[in-house]
Amino acid sequence: MRRFFSFFYFLAVISVLNTQTVQAQGVKAKVQTAFDAFSKNPSLKNGMASLTVINSKTGEIVFDSNNQIGMPTASTLKVITSITALDLLGADFTYNTELFYTGQIDSLGTLNGDIIIEGKGDPTLGSDRYPDTKPEVLLAKWSEAIKNLGIKKINGKIIADDIFFNGYDVPGTWMWTDIGNYYGAGFSALNWKENKLGINFTPGAAGKPATLQPVEKAPFYHLINEVKTGANGSGDNVYAYSAPYSTQVYLRGTYGANLKKTIEISVPDPALDLAYSLSDALGRDSIFVTDSLNKVTTAKRLTDMDSSSILDAKRNSILLVKSPRLGEIVHWFNQKSINLYGESLLKLIGVVSAMEYNTEKSATLVSKYWQNKLSIDPSAINTFDGSGLSPQNRVTTLAMSKIMQYAKGRPWYDEFLKSLPTINNTTMKSGTIGGVLGYTGYQKSSDGQEYTFALLVNNYQGPAGQMRQRMFKLLDVLK
Repeated sequence: MRRFFSFFYFLAVISVLNTQTVQAQGVKAKVQTAFDAFSKNPSLKNGMASLTVINSKTGEIVFDSNNQIGMPTASTLKVITSITALDLLGADFTYNTELFYTGQIDSLGTLNGDIIIEGKGDPTLGSDRYPDTKPEVLLAKWSEAIKNLGIKKINGKIIADDIFFNGYDVPGTWMWTDIGNYYGAGFSALNWKENKLGINFTPGAAGKPATLQPVEKAPFYHLINEVKTGANGSGDNVYAYSAPYSTQVYLRGTYGANLKKTIEISVPDPALDLAYSLSDALGRDSIFVTDSLNKVTTAKRLTDMDSSSILDAKRNSILLVKSPRLGEIVHWFNQKSINLYGESLLKLIGVVSAMEYNTEKSATLVSKYWQNKLSIDPSAINTFDGSGLSPQNRVTTLAMSKIMQYAKGRPWYDEFLKSLPTINNTTMKSGTIGGVLGYTGYQKSSDGQEYTFALLVNNYQGPAGQMRQRMFKLLDVLK
């Protein structure tokens, strides 16, 4: 009887394996046909497409084409940064930001010392995306904590300690036309409001100046408006030009005559912006800061002026603020493709894994991480940032798919999966940069099979919208 059941069990296993083999062959043929048609489109005459498809259940490569050629990634790189950070630190990791005071508080409530906000890279500080990180919530919390010490007057400075990553920085491979805009905001140990500022315009007649409306307090740099009014329907073509620590920000381009949109630009020194915001909040709470404008500074500025001795004074902790969990940070990182979050995570990966503070060197550590984990050749992940904004990034679709496949077996996978947008009824992360489009994600087919894939296209011609539709049609064969 035991042999009888063993025989039928053997037949059942063989039947399942045969069915899976037939299905795999069928999918491969369908994808091959669709990929051939896709590649022959005139839009790719001088371009290239790379596609890797993996059977999510078995890990078998179902289809591959050009999968060992490094391709520009755009924002699809964010999945590699996310998975590396989650795997290295866990979904429950949090950043710490701490409020301190130095000196002494006298009997009249005067602090003869400084208030210091010490950052360690939290990208969510002052972000509107989480209930506890909103600027008004944090400022009220800090102000209340200072009041609870009996402080009524501060005879000292408000110092934003941003020295942990040596001040405010932008990856060296980012483009000049990007870094002045919200999506090109750099990274600091003390990020604030996602290092961006919203501005509004009142359009005039087409070709005439678009008037810049009053903006929130920004006393440390000057906005120079050269924006013209565009024709109806021309939309947002406004670009800001600035660099870290700029004192002038140039606004150029056109603002559509019928456009009603807040334009977001990057802030040249977010830590200084935070220090000023705290000083302003304390003033509204009747805590007087002596000569507040001149007493607001950052650790980086003090160090550059050889005033670092101020930073050496004994610090007394007032309040420790924790960021949202890493899993929650990754959610918005991928859902809204926030480049700042990617650079924050990359810096964190560098510091935790090798005490490395340099962006590009941290990127090489990501490559080494996956060489050790999955034996991926380092040249298959040749990157320069954590977000994908650098046009010099090169990653193979095979490497990207393998890392995406690896994520499926990790304890934080469900949280990572929820971070991926739903596009064309598929769970996947998109990427867009000049001449580059990409998608990577997971697909469950109508017959119950599951696939992990990465598709990257470089140097295509024609409208991006048309190329996206062709890419969707290609990926639809996995449904």
